Amino acid sequence: MAMKENDQIIKENNCETKMGLPCVLEAFTSIFETGSISNKCCGELVVLGKVCHSALVKRTLENLLFKDLCPSKIIAKSIQIWNNCLALIDSPSLSA
Repeated sequence: MAMKENDQIIKENNCETKMGLPCVLEAFTSIFETGSISNKCCGELVVLGKVCHSALVKRTLENLLFKDLCPSKIIAKSIQIWNNCLALIDSPSLSA
């Protein structure tokens, strides 16, 4: 996937305006470093949507700061976090 493609997806979907900075940082840390994501931020991540989530992760991987990371591991982790958040948000216990 070309760099411009991710930028276009992010722009067209207003991806960067859908999550508050604290949750962006929390999600980022949980994917690129270590840590967990709170229920509140899971909620924001699910609202952000899978397309945005994926494009933002891929665009971050294109940054030279992250050139030493293994993209397949990061993408796998981002999918795992997405699935965990989706399951959490869909679980009836939260809305009770």
